[in-house]
Amino acid sequence: MKNKKTLVLGASTKPERASYRAITNLVGKGHSVLAIGQNAGEVAGIKIQTKAIPLKNIDTVSLYMNAARQRDYYNYIVEVGPKRVIFNPGAENPELAQLLELNNIKSEQSCTLVLLATNQF
Repeated sequence: MKNKKTLVLGASTKPERASYRAITNLVGKGHSVLAIGQNAGEVAGIKIQTKAIPLKNIDTVSLYMNAARQRDYYNYIVEVGPKRVIFNPGAENPELAQLLELNNIKSEQSCTLVLLATNQF
């Protein structure tokens, strides 16, 4: 299995949150994970940053924030230049999807947890 360096945007330290489970499952499947969220903390040994940090070689950005909160990250996501962005349920955003397309970044409405569980990540 290929390690896909993944940024979880909208990370949470609350175990009931999908972003928390995504970090745990990504780590469990051997992917490198970086996380940015509103509150600092740690999940599965991954430190959650509260600010956009310069990143390179990101394969996937997994979004767990609503469209309004994503606006602050539009330029950041484009600058990071991931191969793809996954809009998890509740994170759908046609405006950002269009911006990504203009910058040759693939996007998909999907669920990171389902993709991991079905080995399609």
